[in-house]
Amino acid sequence: MWKDKLEGYKIILASGSPRRKQFFESMELDFEIRLKSVDEVYPDSLEGYEIPEYLSKLKASVFKGSLINKEILITSDTVVWYQGKSLAKPTDKEEAVEMLSALSNDWHDVITSVTFTTNSLQKTVNHTTKVKFKALTKEEINFYVEKFKPLDKAGAYGIQEWIGLIGIEEIKGSYTNVVGLPTQLVYKTLMSMVG
Repeated sequence: MWKDKLEGYKIILASGSPRRKQFFESMELDFEIRLKSVDEVYPDSLEGYEIPEYLSKLKASVFKGSLINKEILITSDTVVWYQGKSLAKPTDKEEAVEMLSALSNDWHDVITSVTFTTNSLQKTVNHTTKVKFKALTKEEINFYVEKFKPLDKAGAYGIQEWIGLIGIEEIKGSYTNVVGLPTQLVYKTLMSMVG
């Protein structure tokens, strides 16, 4: 059984995201949260999946030398990629409105990289989900930004919130990835590391 495979291992989630914590709990994983701050800056030359991959490895780098045998550290990062540009977390309401106006009536990519680090190896996996918004009205965008204050979310939206429920027409790929973590890929990678 899968729980037996993880016996003796300690899974460490290095994320303060309530959504990622909830996923780990829902996946019935025994884990602890360990947080260390890192300046999330990446080289301007990076594009697409290279950005979250770089940042997820960067988040793991601050734990170097502190992991003991059978500890598996999990770090991750998600970007919204639209027309050759990364849409990070908006700095204010105006920028959130601009982002959602740009994403309206078009497809964009949600790319997550997850890095698994032990005291002897490191493995990074990536997943891209394609997401399409309907044509959003100004009223819908303003209502969402005012009421839900999505300044802590890449691309200025949460798929599980009101804007996702009324505005997303189609997705291709993992739904949980858009929420914050490609859970099936996390599970599969964990099993391959301990099995």
